[in-house]
Amino acid sequence: MPKKKVLVGMSGGVDSSAAAALLLEQGYEVVGATMDLLPDGPSPDLADAKRVAAALGIEHHILPFQKEFEKEVITPFCSEYLAGRTPNPCIFCNRAIKFGEMVKAADRLCCDYIATGHYARIEFDQNRGRYLLKRADTRKDQSYVLYHLSQHQLSRVLLPLAPYTKDEIRAIAARYALPVAQKGESQEICFVKNNDYASFVTAYTGKDTPPGDFVDEGGQVIGRHKGILHYTIGQRKGLGQSFGRHMYVSKIDPEKNTVCLVESGREYFFGLTATHLNAVAFDRFPASFEAQAMIRYQAKPAPCRVELIGEDRVKVTFQTPQRAVTPGQSVVFYEGDTVLGGGVIDAGLPASATHRPREND
Repeated sequence: MPKKKVLVGMSGGVDSSAAAALLLEQGYEVVGATMDLLPDGPSPDLADAKRVAAALGIEHHILPFQKEFEKEVITPFCSEYLAGRTPNPCIFCNRAIKFGEMVKAADRLCCDYIATGHYARIEFDQNRGRYLLKRADTRKDQSYVLYHLSQHQLSRVLLPLAPYTKDEIRAIAARYALPVAQKGESQEICFVKNNDYASFVTAYTGKDTPPGDFVDEGGQVIGRHKGILHYTIGQRKGLGQSFGRHMYVSKIDPEKNTVCLVESGREYFFGLTATHLNAVAFDRFPASFEAQAMIRYQAKPAPCRVELIGEDRVKVTFQTPQRAVTPGQSVVFYEGDTVLGGGVIDAGLPASATHRPREND
């Protein structure tokens, strides 16, 4: 019986490199592929990926996805920031590129599966299909950024890192003498230098957001901001001026060009609405269900009730108000370790004064 063939997305980092090595150990025919995404030339990581493929003795391809990346990731990223929202471009990229265009590339290369270096689990149930789950070691779990996967995509994806800790992955890379075994992790968005989102959006679009007013909850002007591009919900540092007390960004209004600030302890939300839904564990979202919600990557799951309030919209009500619910970020619903689905946060629903936690809670 011929070996199953898997296309491994190789970023040039230790995780995807170890994923390729593990799949070789498991008896797969492994083909490496690195996506060429950036409009200003190949990433330096491309050379590392080539070196790893050579060390493992596997075929390696470069996938030119610059046009797709610009359309599906960079353009919506800029549009969201200009609209006063805070997007998660890694989720855009996973949905459209890593698990969209990569599957198409796998078909062209006659591969049965694709694989990545994500830390999450996929399991199969004979009656209910495939499930996306958290890892047992939640210190390094990336199921949150994979909530958009469809059943078809789950059937084509292998996640070989699920059982391992990061230290164990580095040890595997060292055992294979891979040149990236001790390579550090990047914490930045790949196309934004120095995490300077505002400068990138302005340079890319030719648009800037003018200075405007800081306002309080009652709409009274309390200062001046330098442009809404520079702020995000929940932000406390870098406001550009001192107010004599801790102040947080609670709302950004691009039409009025205002940034609303509230005092510490008042930046909580009893719920949210979300759109652009994807149900991983259902055929479609039920009318209502109980879940634990994560409102940002690595956030603590919060018990909640989810209600379908439109064809593609849910209302989420938390048992305990949550801080800094941020439009543009994703909310992901869990039942235990199982990912039920998720969507993009459209708006936070501010908690009333009687339902706000005390500052030290």
